Amino acid sequence: MVDDQIQKKEPETESQNQASGRGPVARFFYWSMVGSVWMIIGLLVFAVFLVRDLPDLGTLPPPGQQDRVEIRAENGALLASYGALYGQWLEYDEIPPIMIKAIVSIEDRRFFRHGGIDIWGIARAVVINLRSGSVRQGASTLTQQLAKNLFLSRERTLKRKLQEFLLSLWLEETFDKETILAIYLNRVYFGSGTYGIDAASLKYFGHSARTLNLAEAALLAGLVKAPTRYAPTRNIDLAHQRAAVVLGAMRENGDITMEARERAVAQPARLSSKYLGGDIRYYTDWVMARLDKFVKRGHQPLIVFTSLDLNAQMAAETSIERSFLAGPEDVKSGQVALVSMASDGALKAMVGGRSYAESQFNRATSALRQPGSAFKTFVYLAAMENGHRPDDFLVDEPITVDGWTPQNFSGRYLGRKSLRDGFALSLNTMAVQLSELIGREKVKDIAIRLGITSNIRAHPSLALGTSEVTPIEMATAYAVIANGGYVVEPYAILEIRSGEGDLLFRRQPAENVRILSEVVVLRMLDIMEAVFDYGTGRRAKIDRPSAGKTGTSQDYRDAWFIGFTSDLVTSVWVGNDDGSPTARITGGGLPADIWSDYMLEAHVGKPVRNLIIGDLAVRP
Repeated sequence: MVDDQIQKKEPETESQNQASGRGPVARFFYWSMVGSVWMIIGLLVFAVFLVRDLPDLGTLPPPGQQDRVEIRAENGALLASYGALYGQWLEYDEIPPIMIKAIVSIEDRRFFRHGGIDIWGIARAVVINLRSGSVRQGASTLTQQLAKNLFLSRERTLKRKLQEFLLSLWLEETFDKETILAIYLNRVYFGSGTYGIDAASLKYFGHSARTLNLAEAALLAGLVKAPTRYAPTRNIDLAHQRAAVVLGAMRENGDITMEARERAVAQPARLSSKYLGGDIRYYTDWVMARLDKFVKRGHQPLIVFTSLDLNAQMAAETSIERSFLAGPEDVKSGQVALVSMASDGALKAMVGGRSYAESQFNRATSALRQPGSAFKTFVYLAAMENGHRPDDFLVDEPITVDGWTPQNFSGRYLGRKSLRDGFALSLNTMAVQLSELIGREKVKDIAIRLGITSNIRAHPSLALGTSEVTPIEMATAYAVIANGGYVVEPYAILEIRSGEGDLLFRRQPAENVRILSEVVVLRMLDIMEAVFDYGTGRRAKIDRPSAGKTGTSQDYRDAWFIGFTSDLVTSVWVGNDDGSPTARITGGGLPADIWSDYMLEAHVGKPVRNLIIGDLAVRP
């Protein structure tokens, strides 16, 4: 019975016996050792989890390679490259010492003294940020920045930060400081699609990074913090301000003297005149903006073949420069846009401003300006559709519509005139009379039908072009006439291939959709040719049959010439970006000069042909 009352006990393990036989201190150390072992095992498992998707440093592709796009002309010539740009890989000994000093001074002064993680830098940043109450200073070392760059990701998670920490330590253990710095400078992003110091130097300065001077090195080093914000392509003044900060850091670090700093600030880096790729970028930017409509960009390089004619493009740029230089002094500060296309809408040349380097705003495709009398083409088209003929007469005399009294440009009235004369001489009162006689809504509708997508107001002044449009819209609308009355949609992309040459897209011929009758087109060509013969466009007359119209908005704010031959339809606009009056420029002046100069050059080698409408040839 006594045995039944005795509690049975499980046999103790050997370790428990050992532990129970020890004092509290011994037990503490024993369990600390056990805990440490499990902690190490846990850390190892966690480390395996972190490193399992770290990049293979031996097989990393160049950064941004998957986003590279090449834009080529119709003959295959390279026009521009978008995405990553690369120069040569430079070894540490090939990088100018002044560049090394610049990047270290502004990004990581203790680079050659820390082991990848700068504890003192972190502490200093914490103190500065606490004092300011905001994040004013970071503490990432160049090694950490390289680790982050190798990931090719902007992801901000604890896991990614720990991976960056591990990779930084691995980089420091595997490579010497010079190699780490060389890898960094050959991979870091310097803005404007440039990866690596040599590509950036070639892009901005037009020479290899091997010959960088102090001012140039300071500008490049300053870009690393915020390459998009500080890139010279975006704001050259801001880039120079940032370079001055780098020079100040170099002076504080003892890398340069005060005199050297002051000289570099006073004489900042000069950019290559072609660092933006030239004015062709107005065209290629327009192409890039439409690329996603045809292919999914994904992660592969693309080659885009376009309809651009290099000879026509060169003629456009040369004609504009030549015409502006020949103009009066107060004309030289104005702006310009030119769009030239085949009658089916294939864009052959485009100039969106006087200088792409100074302004990337594409006036050819985006500037909304009043077309003035160039809009009268839609009024007369509506009239021809409603049964009027070029030899019909109206009386050019003062009229008043809804309290508004339009006046002719000359201030005189010519009495009874044919519609042909009214169009050729650009008589305002006749255009308004026609618009009111036919109905403004019909004028508006035909403009929309021909490709005007901007908002058009059916005001009495509609006939005189007071609704704003873009140069490419006007060229497209006139191209419908040049195309025999068939619908036209401007295009540039002919074919898209992958980097390996696989065909991804090829443009198919557009379906012929007639929107103007052949009779209407023939009547319009009749009156549009008269503009060159004895009308407002006499200065634009060239060596072959042409049709077109001048346009000048109120107070000489906008001046236009739009016309076409059997080969090309070209729209030219001249004015000021702020809408201020020009130096009394009219459509029959500077725009007509640019148009004729360009068209003569662009037609070199092309046979003289009549304006072709279907199977009919319109005699000049």
